[in-house]
Amino acid sequence: MSFYRSDKKVIHHRLGNEPRRFIQVIYGPRQVGKTTLVRQVMKELNYPSKFVAADAVPAGDQAWINQQWEAARLQQSLQTDKPLLLVIDEVQKIHNWSEQVKAEWDKDSLEERDIRVVLLGSSRLMLQQGLTESLAGRFEATYLGHWTLTEMKTAFGLSAEEYVWFGGYPGAITLREDEDRWKSYLRDSLLETSISKDILMLTRVDKPALMKRLFELGSVYSGQILSFTKIMGQLTEAGNTTTLANYLELLNDAGLLGGIEKYSPNMIRKRASSPKFQVHNTAIMSGISNESYENLRQDPISWGRWVESAVGAHLMNQSFRNKKLSIYYWKEGNDEVDFVVEYQKKLIGLEVKSGLTGKLTGLNAFKDKFAPDKLFVIGNDGIPWQEFLALDMTDLF
Repeated sequence: MSFYRSDKKVIHHRLGNEPRRFIQVIYGPRQVGKTTLVRQVMKELNYPSKFVAADAVPAGDQAWINQQWEAARLQQSLQTDKPLLLVIDEVQKIHNWSEQVKAEWDKDSLEERDIRVVLLGSSRLMLQQGLTESLAGRFEATYLGHWTLTEMKTAFGLSAEEYVWFGGYPGAITLREDEDRWKSYLRDSLLETSISKDILMLTRVDKPALMKRLFELGSVYSGQILSFTKIMGQLTEAGNTTTLANYLELLNDAGLLGGIEKYSPNMIRKRASSPKFQVHNTAIMSGISNESYENLRQDPISWGRWVESAVGAHLMNQSFRNKKLSIYYWKEGNDEVDFVVEYQKKLIGLEVKSGLTGKLTGLNAFKDKFAPDKLFVIGNDGIPWQEFLALDMTDLF
């Protein structure tokens, strides 16, 4: 039985029920099902389609996009009463791709040729490097994020506890019975590829070894607040704090590791705060750790860290999909709130307690200082974390 992500319905409607209007851009981390989703849509459309991938094309090949487009035009000319869908995968690998796409799209518009276009890319870097400049006003973007607990449960029968460990990578989950094999696949085929192809090929990185080490360290410390100054002590070829902050931003754009800022009404203080490291998918933590699922479940303190990171990853992915949702942490002295969520000028404080709840001094101090709209405990005495991982955050406001 095929599993359909909710975004498929939207893309199908735009391509199948609407006239040619915008280029559809689908972007997101590696191996979350972008190609699968488009192929599902292609099967159901009542007109022909053509799928091409730029993966193995030399980056400097200036003629490739034009050649693919001309082949699509020839195919469409055989049935002029029907549209044709051209899907280009990994288009950002081609130098100056956005200018070329713009020229071909505008030519079809001028000649009233009904060729519809979907571009697939593995990173938000794609949006920053081309779409917003050359293709402004010509595209609609859909972010396809990591799989949620609900999706992994429906498609693969994962329990909430298994989801905390195995995360939301559908391609890797078939290996879950052999944990060592699952970890190797995750590290070699997924994480290493994401860094080498989605960051290093698209952006100038002067110290790639430093960025990889930052990724490993940040993933190990997911859920913890660490200043860049402190983390530099654990890096063999440390750059300055600005370099590290830039590398963390690149890792965040690739859907791997982010740095959550401290909440403050003052924007300058937010920017100057130490980041709270947060993986986008807890499979990343599990894949690079020496832990095993069984041992982790026996260790309440370590298990609590994984649960908190699963909550953070859930929040991060929702903020990527919904630009109006902002995620922070808060800390002042000994008082701390795990996550602060801002949405349409409303504030919510969240404290994750996977074990006994105990005192909530951080939440109380945050309440006194900022008068948030709501406060929630995620755990035994509040919203069960298993239920929270299935929530749409906007429903809490």
